[in-house]
Amino acid sequence: MSYVVASKLKDLVKKSGMMSSGDLGDAASEMLEAAVKKAVARAKENGRKTVRPCDL
Repeated sequence: MSYVVASKLKDLVKKSGMMSSGDLGDAASEMLEAAVKKAVARAKENGRKTVRPCDL
């Protein structure tokens, strides 16, 4: 499942004067999923049901 908008990611890379590969969006989605899962676990460990930016 993709969690990022590939066109927006490509735009961000393009602003830096670089090109992006076709599978960059998939890799970014995997990284985002891992970060969110880690944040959820941290919130649970702290007895909360709300994931906050500090959990990332």
